[in-house]
Amino acid sequence: MTGTRAEPWTVRRRLVQVTFLVSAAVAVVLVAVTNSIIDRTTRSVVGRVLDDRAAAVVEAVETGPDGSPPAAVLGPGTAVYLDGRLVAGSAPPLLRESFDRLSRTDGRRTASVGEEYRILAVPVARGDVPGAVVVAESLRPYERDERTGLVVAGSAGVVMVLLASLVAATISRRALRPVRQMAAAARAWSEHDLDRRFDLGPPSDELRALGQVLDELLDDVAAAIRAEQRLSAEMAHELRSPLTTVRATVELLSSRADLDDELRHDLAVIEKACASMSGTITVLLDEARGRAREARGLTGADDIAGAVEAAATGGRVVLDLPDGLELRVPAELVARILGPLVENGSRLATTVTVTARADGHGVDLLVSDDGPGVAADLVDRLFEPGVTDGGGAGLGLALARRLARGAGGGLRLDRTGGGRGATFVVRLPGRISGGG
Repeated sequence: MTGTRAEPWTVRRRLVQVTFLVSAAVAVVLVAVTNSIIDRTTRSVVGRVLDDRAAAVVEAVETGPDGSPPAAVLGPGTAVYLDGRLVAGSAPPLLRESFDRLSRTDGRRTASVGEEYRILAVPVARGDVPGAVVVAESLRPYERDERTGLVVAGSAGVVMVLLASLVAATISRRALRPVRQMAAAARAWSEHDLDRRFDLGPPSDELRALGQVLDELLDDVAAAIRAEQRLSAEMAHELRSPLTTVRATVELLSSRADLDDELRHDLAVIEKACASMSGTITVLLDEARGRAREARGLTGADDIAGAVEAAATGGRVVLDLPDGLELRVPAELVARILGPLVENGSRLATTVTVTARADGHGVDLLVSDDGPGVAADLVDRLFEPGVTDGGGAGLGLALARRLARGAGGGLRLDRTGGGRGATFVVRLPGRISGGG
Protein backbone atom coordinates (compact mmCIF):
# COMPACT_ATOMS: atom_id res chain seq x y z
CA MET A 1 0.00 0.00 0.00
CA THR A 2 2.87 2.29 -0.68
CA GLY A 3 3.62 4.44 -3.69
CA THR A 4 5.54 7.41 -4.93
CA ARG A 5 4.46 10.63 -3.31
CA ALA A 6 3.65 13.29 -5.91
CA GLU A 7 5.20 16.70 -5.61
CA PRO A 8 2.56 19.04 -4.17
CA TRP A 9 1.01 21.38 -6.77
CA THR A 10 1.35 24.51 -4.67
CA VAL A 11 0.00 27.98 -5.37
CA ARG A 12 3.57 29.19 -5.77
CA ARG A 13 4.33 26.56 -8.41
CA ARG A 14 1.15 27.40 -10.30
CA LEU A 15 1.92 31.12 -10.15
CA VAL A 16 5.46 30.62 -11.44
CA GLN A 17 4.26 28.31 -14.20
CA VAL A 18 1.55 30.76 -15.32
CA THR A 19 4.10 33.59 -15.28
CA PHE A 20 6.51 31.48 -17.32
CA LEU A 21 3.88 30.55 -19.91
CA VAL A 22 2.51 34.09 -20.23
CA SER A 23 5.95 35.69 -20.47
CA ALA A 24 7.03 33.02 -22.98
CA ALA A 25 3.96 33.74 -25.13
CA VAL A 26 4.65 37.48 -24.93
CA ALA A 27 8.30 36.88 -25.84
CA VAL A 28 7.32 34.81 -28.89
CA VAL A 29 4.92 37.53 -30.05
CA LEU A 30 7.56 40.23 -29.52
CA VAL A 31 10.16 38.24 -31.44
CA ALA A 32 7.71 37.68 -34.30
CA VAL A 33 6.77 41.38 -34.37
CA THR A 34 10.45 42.39 -34.21
CA ASN A 35 11.29 40.06 -37.09
CA SER A 36 8.43 41.48 -39.15
CA ILE A 37 9.57 45.05 -38.45
CA ILE A 38 13.18 44.20 -39.35
CA ASP A 39 12.03 42.55 -42.58
CA ARG A 40 9.92 45.56 -43.60
CA THR A 41 12.72 47.94 -42.66
CA THR A 42 15.21 45.92 -44.70
CA ARG A 43 12.94 46.00 -47.76
CA SER A 44 12.51 49.76 -47.37
CA VAL A 45 16.26 50.34 -47.03
CA VAL A 46 17.03 48.18 -50.07
CA GLY A 47 14.38 50.03 -52.07
CA ARG A 48 15.86 53.42 -51.15
CA VAL A 49 19.38 52.28 -52.03
CA LEU A 50 18.19 51.05 -55.44
CA ASP A 51 16.26 54.30 -56.05
CA ASP A 52 19.28 56.46 -55.18
CA ARG A 53 21.63 54.46 -57.37
CA ALA A 54 19.21 54.40 -60.31
CA ALA A 55 18.45 58.14 -59.98
CA ALA A 56 22.15 59.02 -60.06
CA VAL A 57 22.72 56.97 -63.20
CA VAL A 58 19.59 58.35 -64.94
CA GLU A 59 20.67 61.90 -64.18
CA ALA A 60 24.15 61.22 -65.56
CA VAL A 61 22.75 59.68 -68.75
CA GLU A 62 20.21 62.43 -69.41
CA THR A 63 22.33 65.43 -68.46
CA GLY A 64 25.88 64.31 -69.18
CA PRO A 65 27.70 65.94 -72.08
CA ASP A 66 28.10 62.71 -73.97
CA GLY A 67 25.31 60.75 -72.34
CA SER A 68 27.70 58.30 -70.70
CA PRO A 69 27.64 58.12 -66.90
CA PRO A 70 31.02 58.44 -65.16
CA ALA A 71 32.68 55.37 -63.68
CA ALA A 72 32.06 56.69 -60.17
CA VAL A 73 28.32 56.42 -60.77
CA LEU A 74 28.47 53.00 -62.39
CA GLY A 75 28.97 50.77 -59.41
CA PRO A 76 28.85 46.94 -59.33
CA GLY A 77 25.58 45.54 -60.57
CA THR A 78 24.67 48.62 -62.63
CA ALA A 79 23.97 48.59 -66.39
CA VAL A 80 22.70 51.12 -68.92
CA TYR A 81 20.79 49.91 -71.94
CA LEU A 82 19.79 51.91 -75.05
CA ASP A 83 17.35 50.32 -77.44
CA GLY A 84 17.98 46.98 -75.71
CA ARG A 85 21.79 47.13 -76.09
CA LEU A 86 24.21 47.35 -73.18
CA VAL A 87 26.09 50.66 -73.56
CA ALA A 88 27.57 51.16 -70.09
CA GLY A 89 28.24 49.15 -66.95
CA SER A 90 27.90 45.41 -66.69
CA ALA A 91 25.41 42.79 -65.64
CA PRO A 92 26.55 40.18 -63.08
CA PRO A 93 26.68 36.72 -64.67
CA LEU A 94 23.98 35.33 -62.38
CA LEU A 95 21.69 38.26 -63.19
CA ARG A 96 22.35 38.67 -66.92
CA GLU A 97 19.09 37.04 -67.98
CA SER A 98 17.07 39.21 -65.60
CA PHE A 99 18.94 42.35 -66.72
CA ASP A 100 18.30 41.55 -70.41
CA ARG A 101 14.61 40.98 -69.69
CA LEU A 102 14.30 44.36 -67.97
CA SER A 103 16.42 46.29 -70.49
CA ARG A 104 13.41 47.19 -72.67
CA THR A 105 11.11 48.28 -69.86
CA ASP A 106 8.96 51.32 -70.52
CA GLY A 107 8.14 51.83 -66.87
CA ARG A 108 9.56 51.38 -63.41
CA ARG A 109 9.86 47.68 -62.57
CA THR A 110 11.34 45.60 -59.74
CA ALA A 111 12.28 41.95 -59.62
CA SER A 112 13.80 39.50 -57.14
CA VAL A 113 16.21 36.70 -57.85
CA GLY A 114 15.58 34.19 -55.10
CA GLU A 115 16.43 35.58 -51.68
CA GLU A 116 19.80 36.91 -52.83
CA TYR A 117 19.20 39.93 -55.09
CA ARG A 118 16.72 42.74 -55.63
CA ILE A 119 16.67 44.42 -59.10
CA LEU A 120 15.25 47.79 -60.13
CA ALA A 121 14.75 48.93 -63.77
CA VAL A 122 14.04 52.59 -64.54
CA PRO A 123 13.36 53.92 -68.07
CA VAL A 124 15.79 56.48 -69.49
CA ALA A 125 16.21 58.20 -72.86
CA ARG A 126 19.07 59.82 -74.70
CA GLY A 127 17.61 61.94 -77.38
CA ASP A 128 15.01 59.90 -79.18
CA VAL A 129 16.57 56.57 -78.20
CA PRO A 130 14.72 54.85 -75.36
CA GLY A 131 16.60 52.79 -72.81
CA ALA A 132 16.72 51.64 -69.25
CA VAL A 133 18.94 51.77 -66.22
CA VAL A 134 19.06 48.45 -64.38
CA VAL A 135 20.62 48.21 -60.90
CA ALA A 136 20.89 45.24 -58.55
CA GLU A 137 21.55 45.05 -54.78
CA SER A 138 22.74 41.96 -52.93
CA LEU A 139 20.55 41.04 -49.95
CA ARG A 140 23.15 38.98 -48.11
CA PRO A 141 24.50 41.81 -45.90
CA TYR A 142 20.95 42.70 -44.93
CA GLU A 143 20.11 39.06 -44.20
CA ARG A 144 23.05 38.89 -41.79
CA ASP A 145 21.72 41.97 -40.06
CA GLU A 146 18.26 40.37 -39.91
CA ARG A 147 19.65 37.19 -38.38
CA THR A 148 21.63 39.21 -35.86
CA GLY A 149 18.53 41.19 -34.95
CA LEU A 150 16.50 37.99 -34.62
CA VAL A 151 19.13 36.39 -32.35
CA VAL A 152 19.25 39.50 -30.19
CA ALA A 153 15.45 39.61 -29.96
CA GLY A 154 15.28 35.89 -29.13
CA SER A 155 17.97 36.21 -26.47
CA ALA A 156 16.21 39.19 -24.97
CA GLY A 157 12.98 37.15 -24.94
CA VAL A 158 14.65 34.25 -23.13
CA VAL A 159 16.17 36.64 -20.58
CA MET A 160 12.79 38.29 -20.10
CA VAL A 161 11.07 34.93 -19.50
CA LEU A 162 13.73 33.83 -17.01
CA LEU A 163 13.67 37.15 -15.18
CA ALA A 164 9.88 37.17 -15.03
CA SER A 165 9.84 33.61 -13.67
CA LEU A 166 12.56 34.43 -11.14
CA VAL A 167 10.73 37.55 -9.99
CA ALA A 168 7.47 35.61 -9.70
CA ALA A 169 9.19 32.84 -7.72
CA THR A 170 10.90 35.31 -5.39
CA ILE A 171 7.85 37.48 -4.79
CA SER A 172 5.50 34.52 -4.34
CA ARG A 173 7.93 32.84 -1.93
CA ARG A 174 8.15 35.96 0.20
CA ALA A 175 4.44 36.66 -0.01
CA LEU A 176 3.42 33.09 0.84
CA ARG A 177 6.07 32.47 3.50
CA PRO A 178 3.85 33.80 6.32
CA VAL A 179 1.03 31.55 5.10
CA ARG A 180 3.27 28.49 5.19
CA GLN A 181 4.55 29.42 8.63
CA MET A 182 1.04 29.95 9.93
CA ALA A 183 -0.14 26.63 8.48
CA ALA A 184 2.80 24.78 10.04
CA ALA A 185 2.25 26.50 13.39
CA ALA A 186 -1.48 25.73 13.34
CA ARG A 187 -0.77 22.07 12.52
CA ALA A 188 1.75 21.79 15.35
CA TRP A 189 -0.49 23.57 17.86
CA SER A 190 -3.47 21.40 16.96
CA GLU A 191 -1.42 18.31 17.86
CA HIS A 192 0.73 19.47 20.76
CA ASP A 193 -0.35 22.84 22.17
CA LEU A 194 -4.09 23.41 22.22
CA ASP A 195 -3.88 26.78 23.96
CA ARG A 196 -1.70 28.61 21.42
CA ARG A 197 -3.32 31.17 19.09
CA PHE A 198 -2.12 33.71 16.54
CA ASP A 199 -4.12 36.65 17.97
CA LEU A 200 -3.30 38.96 15.04
CA GLY A 201 -6.15 41.33 15.80
CA PRO A 202 -9.06 42.43 13.61
CA PRO A 203 -9.00 41.06 10.03
CA SER A 204 -7.74 44.25 8.38
CA ASP A 205 -5.80 42.37 5.69
CA GLU A 206 -5.59 38.91 4.18
CA LEU A 207 -3.05 37.53 6.65
CA ARG A 208 -4.98 38.79 9.67
CA ALA A 209 -8.16 37.30 8.22
CA LEU A 210 -6.36 33.98 7.74
CA GLY A 211 -5.07 34.16 11.31
CA GLN A 212 -8.59 34.73 12.62
CA VAL A 213 -9.94 31.76 10.64
CA LEU A 214 -7.12 29.53 11.89
CA ASP A 215 -7.73 30.65 15.47
CA GLU A 216 -11.39 29.71 15.12
CA LEU A 217 -10.45 26.32 13.68
CA LEU A 218 -7.98 25.77 16.52
CA ASP A 219 -10.75 26.57 19.00
CA ASP A 220 -12.92 23.90 17.37
CA VAL A 221 -10.07 21.38 17.35
CA ALA A 222 -9.25 22.09 21.00
CA ALA A 223 -12.89 21.70 22.00
CA ALA A 224 -13.19 18.39 20.14
CA ILE A 225 -9.95 16.99 21.58
CA ARG A 226 -10.81 18.03 25.13
CA ALA A 227 -14.24 16.46 24.80
CA GLU A 228 -12.59 13.26 23.59
CA GLN A 229 -10.10 13.40 26.46
CA ARG A 230 -12.88 13.86 29.00
CA LEU A 231 -14.70 10.87 27.54
CA SER A 232 -11.52 8.77 27.67
CA ALA A 233 -10.90 9.81 31.27
CA GLU A 234 -14.45 9.00 32.31
CA MET A 235 -14.38 5.60 30.59
CA ALA A 236 -10.99 4.76 32.07
CA HIS A 237 -12.17 5.78 35.54
CA GLU A 238 -15.30 3.69 35.24
CA LEU A 239 -13.26 0.68 34.09
CA ARG A 240 -10.64 0.97 36.81
CA SER A 241 -12.91 0.05 39.75
CA PRO A 242 -14.32 -3.23 38.35
CA LEU A 243 -10.88 -4.10 36.98
CA THR A 244 -9.37 -3.65 40.43
CA THR A 245 -12.04 -5.99 41.82
CA VAL A 246 -11.32 -8.62 39.15
CA ARG A 247 -7.60 -8.38 39.75
CA ALA A 248 -7.96 -8.67 43.52
CA THR A 249 -10.24 -11.68 43.13
CA VAL A 250 -7.78 -13.39 40.82
CA GLU A 251 -4.93 -12.74 43.25
CA LEU A 252 -7.04 -14.15 46.09
CA LEU A 253 -7.92 -17.26 44.11
CA SER A 254 -4.31 -17.74 43.07
CA SER A 255 -3.27 -17.88 46.73
CA ARG A 256 -5.32 -21.00 47.36
CA ALA A 257 -3.34 -24.21 47.73
CA ASP A 258 -5.97 -26.56 46.32
CA LEU A 259 -5.77 -25.30 42.70
CA ASP A 260 -4.65 -27.64 39.95
CA ASP A 261 -1.95 -26.53 37.49
CA GLU A 262 -4.35 -25.82 34.63
CA LEU A 263 -6.56 -23.53 36.70
CA ARG A 264 -3.54 -21.78 38.19
CA HIS A 265 -2.24 -21.15 34.65
CA ASP A 266 -5.60 -19.70 33.58
CA LEU A 267 -5.61 -17.38 36.59
CA ALA A 268 -2.09 -16.25 35.72
CA VAL A 269 -3.25 -15.39 32.18
CA ILE A 270 -6.19 -13.40 33.58
CA GLU A 271 -3.93 -11.58 36.03
CA LYS A 272 -1.49 -10.68 33.25
CA ALA A 273 -4.34 -9.36 31.11
CA CYS A 274 -5.64 -7.31 34.06
CA ALA A 275 -2.18 -5.84 34.60
CA SER A 276 -1.96 -4.91 30.91
CA MET A 277 -5.41 -3.33 30.95
CA SER A 278 -4.55 -1.46 34.15
CA GLY A 279 -1.46 -0.04 32.47
CA THR A 280 -3.51 1.01 29.47
CA ILE A 281 -6.04 2.75 31.72
CA THR A 282 -3.25 4.58 33.54
CA VAL A 283 -1.80 5.77 30.23
CA LEU A 284 -5.24 6.92 29.08
CA LEU A 285 -5.80 8.88 32.25
CA ASP A 286 -2.37 10.50 32.04
CA GLU A 287 -2.95 11.42 28.41
CA ALA A 288 -6.39 12.83 29.15
CA ARG A 289 -4.96 14.93 32.00
CA GLY A 290 -2.10 16.20 29.83
CA ARG A 291 0.60 14.34 31.72
CA ALA A 292 1.97 12.31 28.82
CA ARG A 293 4.50 14.92 27.76
CA GLU A 294 5.18 16.12 31.30
CA ALA A 295 6.26 12.67 32.43
CA ARG A 296 10.01 12.35 32.88
CA GLY A 297 12.13 9.42 31.84
CA LEU A 298 14.42 8.09 29.14
CA THR A 299 13.70 5.00 27.08
CA GLY A 300 16.64 3.14 25.56
CA ALA A 301 17.06 0.38 23.01
CA ASP A 302 16.71 -2.35 25.65
CA ASP A 303 13.38 -0.94 26.86
CA ILE A 304 12.06 -0.78 23.29
CA ALA A 305 13.23 -4.33 22.62
CA GLY A 306 11.37 -5.56 25.70
CA ALA A 307 8.17 -3.76 24.68
CA VAL A 308 8.36 -5.14 21.13
CA GLU A 309 8.97 -8.71 22.26
CA ALA A 310 6.12 -8.50 24.76
CA ALA A 311 3.71 -7.27 22.07
CA ALA A 312 4.66 -9.87 19.46
CA THR A 313 2.05 -12.61 19.12
CA GLY A 314 3.74 -14.70 16.45
CA GLY A 315 6.13 -14.64 13.54
CA ARG A 316 9.69 -13.38 13.74
CA VAL A 317 10.71 -10.02 15.19
CA VAL A 318 13.91 -8.36 13.96
CA LEU A 319 15.30 -5.48 16.04
CA ASP A 320 17.90 -3.15 14.55
CA LEU A 321 18.24 -0.42 17.17
CA PRO A 322 21.44 1.55 17.82
CA ASP A 323 22.94 1.42 21.32
CA GLY A 324 22.91 5.21 21.60
CA LEU A 325 19.13 5.45 21.14
CA GLU A 326 17.41 7.60 23.78
CA LEU A 327 13.75 8.61 23.75
CA ARG A 328 12.59 11.38 26.07
CA VAL A 329 9.39 9.45 26.69
CA PRO A 330 8.58 6.98 29.51
CA ALA A 331 9.09 3.35 28.61
CA GLU A 332 5.49 2.49 29.52
CA LEU A 333 4.21 5.05 27.04
CA VAL A 334 6.54 3.81 24.29
CA ALA A 335 5.29 0.28 24.90
CA ARG A 336 1.66 1.40 24.57
CA ILE A 337 2.46 3.19 21.28
CA LEU A 338 4.43 0.35 19.70
CA GLY A 339 2.23 -2.42 21.04
CA PRO A 340 -0.62 -2.24 18.48
CA LEU A 341 1.83 -1.87 15.59
CA VAL A 342 3.91 -4.89 16.53
CA GLU A 343 0.87 -6.95 17.49
CA ASN A 344 -0.90 -6.30 14.17
CA GLY A 345 2.27 -6.93 12.20
CA SER A 346 3.14 -10.20 13.95
CA ARG A 347 -0.46 -11.36 13.52
CA LEU A 348 -0.52 -10.76 9.74
CA ALA A 349 3.11 -11.22 8.69
CA THR A 350 5.95 -13.67 9.07
CA THR A 351 8.55 -11.02 9.92
CA VAL A 352 8.31 -7.70 11.76
CA THR A 353 11.30 -5.36 11.66
CA VAL A 354 11.85 -2.41 14.02
CA THR A 355 14.54 0.15 13.14
CA ALA A 356 15.35 3.70 14.22
CA ARG A 357 16.67 6.87 12.60
CA ALA A 358 17.24 10.42 13.81
CA ASP A 359 17.40 13.81 12.08
CA GLY A 360 18.37 16.23 14.83
CA HIS A 361 14.75 17.08 15.70
CA GLY A 362 13.63 13.72 17.00
CA VAL A 363 13.71 9.98 16.44
CA ASP A 364 11.67 7.90 14.00
CA LEU A 365 10.90 4.30 14.97
CA LEU A 366 10.02 2.33 11.84
CA VAL A 367 7.86 -0.75 12.30
CA SER A 368 7.79 -2.73 9.04
CA ASP A 369 6.32 -6.10 8.13
CA ASP A 370 6.14 -8.37 5.10
CA GLY A 371 2.40 -8.98 5.38
CA PRO A 372 -0.40 -8.15 2.91
CA GLY A 373 -0.18 -4.42 3.63
CA VAL A 374 -3.05 -2.01 4.26
CA ALA A 375 -6.18 -2.29 2.15
CA ALA A 376 -6.69 0.63 -0.21
CA ASP A 377 -10.09 1.50 1.27
CA LEU A 378 -8.58 1.75 4.77
CA VAL A 379 -5.53 3.93 4.06
CA ASP A 380 -7.24 7.28 4.57
CA ARG A 381 -9.25 6.08 7.60
CA LEU A 382 -6.65 3.86 9.20
CA PHE A 383 -6.25 5.90 12.40
CA GLU A 384 -9.93 6.55 13.00
CA PRO A 385 -11.39 4.80 16.05
CA GLY A 386 -13.36 1.69 15.11
CA VAL A 387 -11.68 1.18 11.71
CA THR A 388 -10.38 -2.40 11.47
CA ASP A 389 -9.59 -5.11 8.98
CA GLY A 390 -11.59 -7.55 11.07
CA GLY A 391 -8.83 -8.57 13.45
CA GLY A 392 -9.74 -6.34 16.40
CA ALA A 393 -11.86 -3.53 17.74
CA GLY A 394 -10.08 -0.87 15.71
CA LEU A 395 -8.92 1.17 18.71
CA GLY A 396 -5.22 0.28 18.92
CA LEU A 397 -3.90 2.50 16.11
CA ALA A 398 -6.12 5.42 17.07
CA LEU A 399 -4.91 5.24 20.67
CA ALA A 400 -1.28 4.81 19.59
CA ARG A 401 -1.42 7.94 17.43
CA ARG A 402 -3.09 9.94 20.20
CA LEU A 403 -0.43 8.86 22.70
CA ALA A 404 2.38 9.66 20.26
CA ARG A 405 0.99 13.13 19.61
CA GLY A 406 0.46 13.70 23.29
CA ALA A 407 4.14 12.90 23.85
CA GLY A 408 5.20 15.53 21.31
CA GLY A 409 5.52 13.24 18.31
CA GLY A 410 3.25 11.48 15.84
CA LEU A 411 2.36 8.28 14.04
CA ARG A 412 1.83 7.82 10.31
CA LEU A 413 1.69 5.18 7.62
CA ASP A 414 4.70 5.49 5.34
CA ARG A 415 3.47 5.52 1.72
CA THR A 416 6.83 6.25 0.12
CA GLY A 417 8.22 2.74 0.10
CA GLY A 418 7.57 -0.06 -2.35
CA GLY A 419 6.80 -3.76 -2.27
CA ARG A 420 4.62 -5.80 0.07
CA GLY A 421 3.79 -5.13 3.67
CA ALA A 422 3.31 -1.92 5.59
CA THR A 423 5.66 0.49 7.36
CA PHE A 424 4.54 2.67 10.25
CA VAL A 425 6.67 5.58 11.41
CA VAL A 426 6.49 6.60 15.08
CA ARG A 427 7.97 10.04 15.70
CA LEU A 428 9.07 10.74 19.29
CA PRO A 429 11.35 13.24 21.04
CA GLY A 430 14.85 11.87 21.48
CA ARG A 431 18.20 11.35 19.86
CA ILE A 432 20.74 8.77 18.80
CA SER A 433 24.11 9.48 20.41
CA GLY A 434 26.73 9.91 17.74
CA GLY A 435 24.11 9.74 14.94
CA GLY A 436 21.56 12.48 15.49
